[in-house]
Amino acid sequence: MNAREARGVAVAAALFLLVQVGALAMVGPFETAGYQAVEDPSDPTNSLVYIVAILVATGLMLAAFKYAFERAVKAVVVFSSALVSWYVFGVVAPPLVTLGSVNLVAIALSIGVAVALLVYPEWYVIDAAGVVMGIGAGALFGISFGLLPAILLLSVLAVYDAISVYGTRHMLSLAEGVMELRVPVILVIPLSLSYSLLADDFSGANEVGEDEASPPTATDGEGMDDADEGPGRDAFFIGLGDAVMPTVMVASGAFFSPASSLGVAALPALNLPALCAMIGTFLGLGILLRAVMKGRAHAGLPLLNGGAIGGYLLGSVVAGVPLVRAVGLAPYL
Repeated sequence: MNAREARGVAVAAALFLLVQVGALAMVGPFETAGYQAVEDPSDPTNSLVYIVAILVATGLMLAAFKYAFERAVKAVVVFSSALVSWYVFGVVAPPLVTLGSVNLVAIALSIGVAVALLVYPEWYVIDAAGVVMGIGAGALFGISFGLLPAILLLSVLAVYDAISVYGTRHMLSLAEGVMELRVPVILVIPLSLSYSLLADDFSGANEVGEDEASPPTATDGEGMDDADEGPGRDAFFIGLGDAVMPTVMVASGAFFSPASSLGVAALPALNLPALCAMIGTFLGLGILLRAVMKGRAHAGLPLLNGGAIGGYLLGSVVAGVPLVRAVGLAPYL
């Protein structure tokens, strides 16, 4: 790994950290604001519903790219970006201007995210919007999926991710279309200060780390072997879902685990299981990025979700939480 790639790895890790720390910070405010999306977070069928929704959304996106409806996909993603951003801004933006109970500052900021994505989708705009979306989605699903549903969700998606990348390879086809839309379902990791996403035509790109909830990680195909033998890669891409899915385990562990809080003032929800889930995520990320630098196609969620679940379970055992309870099976035994 050369210096440019090392900086890229550091940027990727920083983006993941922002998403996970931000989601942990939002767990309490989201719960207070009544953002919990389901009536019974412990119901494992919640995971099944979400998985079916992912399969349907993936099929619709593939059909949209096949029949030249890319603008419809972009419109949906930009609208979703504004909506999820509103969830976040709704609890963090000061209510300086209100209309009844509506925080107009939060609405203005959310609209600003959508406008920026439409007018100037440069890599830093995409990354900023992606981090806000990742924080909102991670916290929202974290407080809506109890321990058993979260573990089931991440496990099934990891298996599906592997099948869709190494078997059917339809995620590679999806990635080819989504990257060119320049929307925040990817996190862009520039390796060159001169890199511009707006100028990138993605010719020769190699997909190297996919997930089902967003397009796959990809790298520019130039200079893959040695920085001294060519201009080197200018950027690589990580699917936003690769950051969101393990964050769901982190947030769920922080919200639902009976383990005691670690007493971190800025992150009152943080406990040992959640912290270990974060550590596990970054161990998986390190392995994934090592493979990314070799330019091979890889599914991201088996490593990332596996690391988050394994870290959570280890942290639960160390915190003195019985495994049956940590997994969420106690009500059924």
